[in-house]
Amino acid sequence: MGVGIAFIIGGFLSFLPVLGIWMLPLGLLILSIDLAFVRRMRRRTDVRWERRRRRKSVTKPQG
Repeated sequence: MGVGIAFIIGGFLSFLPVLGIWMLPLGLLILSIDLAFVRRMRRRTDVRWERRRRRKSVTKPQG
């Protein structure tokens, strides 16, 4: 849990050279292992992403 929180804090310090905005989603992903509400958010995002991907592949013309 500490590593996930550290990544999120590092993401907020994205103006520093090594730290960046990329640390926020990684920190949330790490926290989703331990925290149920973060896990639910990740699963909802996964479902939406998959639905969107399938919808785009169905409407894409074959050519």
